[in-house]
Amino acid sequence: MSGEVHNHGELVVVATPIGNLGDFSPRAAASLQAVDVVCCEDTRHTGQLLARLGLRATRLLSVHAHNERERVAEVLERLGRGEKVALVSDAGTPALSDPGELLISAAIAAGHKVTTVPGPSAAVSALVVAGLGTARWRFEGFLPRKGPERAKRLAEIAAASHPSVIYESPQRVTSTLQDLAQHCGGDRKVAVCRELTKLFEETWRGTLAEACEHLAGSAPRGEHVLVVAAATVGQSPAPSEDEVQSEVARRMGAGASRRQAAAEVAAEFGVSKRFAYESSLSRHGQ
Repeated sequence: MSGEVHNHGELVVVATPIGNLGDFSPRAAASLQAVDVVCCEDTRHTGQLLARLGLRATRLLSVHAHNERERVAEVLERLGRGEKVALVSDAGTPALSDPGELLISAAIAAGHKVTTVPGPSAAVSALVVAGLGTARWRFEGFLPRKGPERAKRLAEIAAASHPSVIYESPQRVTSTLQDLAQHCGGDRKVAVCRELTKLFEETWRGTLAEACEHLAGSAPRGEHVLVVAAATVGQSPAPSEDEVQSEVARRMGAGASRRQAAAEVAAEFGVSKRFAYESSLSRHGQ
């Protein structure tokens, strides 16, 4: 059969702790000791993790966001020789807002066995302690930092009929909460989780408006997971980018400056001034 792989290797996707080393399972430890090589984001970080867990040194191969595509061929060659390869990220479950998706897909396409050793996940951990529903939910990961694509994702979250789970850095969590409040409305419920499983773990619950006030003037520390409640039944959908662009253009045509028009539309439509202003620039190609 053309393209058949005769020496099938195995790719084992292993979840690692998101903070508390006690969450590393005996099975995960045994799996990392049994493989020929461990693919990881940062060889120094994973090397230190193995040492702290009392595991013997294992051959480490860096596979991160900037080189994953180039590493696929090398890993497939190893799998083709029948090797057993582990895939880990710096923390949590690989391929969820971390490298690994390309490698996993390539291994499957090549006919190799792909298995998992499940374990910690910041998204699932935050979801279950948020108290905003778990039957159905959306994983958003990290939002785009700016521009129309960010606005589009925020609008989708605002209209979502299920809770949304978002990852955010301490440097941007305040601005993201402000944008969420403008798109979803300040009374939408949210859980702000930080430092999950670590010594200073904290889960704050309230509305988006209260969350913005809670973080005002502070310097947030640690990685954050935000769980935003679903839109309530009958809630008006968030305005589309085209609607915002058209209304800004209409007001500019009536004599308002771009900045004034954007501010008025932002207040009326419940979007950020930045989004309204940037949308008008995009419409006119400026």
